[in-house]
Parts: sequence; structure tokens; C-alpha cells
Amino acid sequence: MDIGQVAKLSGMPASTLRYYEEKALIKSIGREGLKRVFPASVIDQLALISLGRYAGFSLDEIAAMFSPNGKPKLDRPQLLEKADTLNKMIQQLVAMRDGIIHVANCPQPNQLECPRFDTLVRAAARKQLNEKRFKKNGKGKS
Repeated sequence: MDIGQVAKLSGMPASTLRYYEEKALIKSIGREGLKRVFPASVIDQLALISLGRYAGFSLDEIAAMFSPNGKPKLDRPQLLEKADTLNKMIQQLVAMRDGIIHVANCPQPNQLECPRFDTLVRAAARKQLNEKRFKKNGKGKS
């Protein structure tokens, strides 16, 4: 199928398909005039790429999940590591949500007088400072 058909079926613009081909995420099988031609299996590959992006994998990480013939070769330990990272993010988001709800419903006339709010503010400041130190020492991803 040509690039226009793939774009229509996948919902991705042709420019994204060309970029994914440039990054070796997908592979065309030839040309029909000026248009790239892809195998029908590219639709499944694009669905997996979308799922990987949605889960927070980089394009380089996703590219490593495909063998040269385009078949998935999933690294189970890498998937478990990503799941662990997502769980940590979920815990942080739940804590933030709960803090926001508390502040919104806090019985104190001024939230700055609320001991729980003060604890949340201090914890957030410490976390931000630790993240800056971590990145400054070259241990964090840029």
C-alpha cells in the first residue's frame, strides 16, 4: 500500500511516516512512481509504535524493539522497568492530586497556615532540589 493509504489507515501524517522510516522504525518495500510503498504489516508496526510512545518509550527504545524484518522483539526486563517507572509516576500523581484536594477543602481560613499544606510545600521543594542536584552531578537524563 502506498504512503497515502498508510497515512489514512493509521491516522498518521505522511511526514511522520517518512520520519519513522528515516529512524528505521518502519521500512518501505519500494516505490510506486514517487510514492513510497509499504507492506500491509506496517499498520501493526505503527500501532505498536503508538503504544510504545503512549507508554513513554523514546523512538530509539522503540526501534530496538523491532528486528530488522520488522517483527517485534520485546525486551521483557525493559518492559518491567518501564512499568516500574510508570508505577512511581502514578504514585507521585496520586499524592499530588490528594494534596490539591486537601488544599481545596482545607478547613484553615488561610492555606498557608495549614500544617499539611506546609508539609506538602516543603516536600515538593526538597524533591525539586534533589532533582537539580541529581542532574547537576550528571546522573540524570537531559
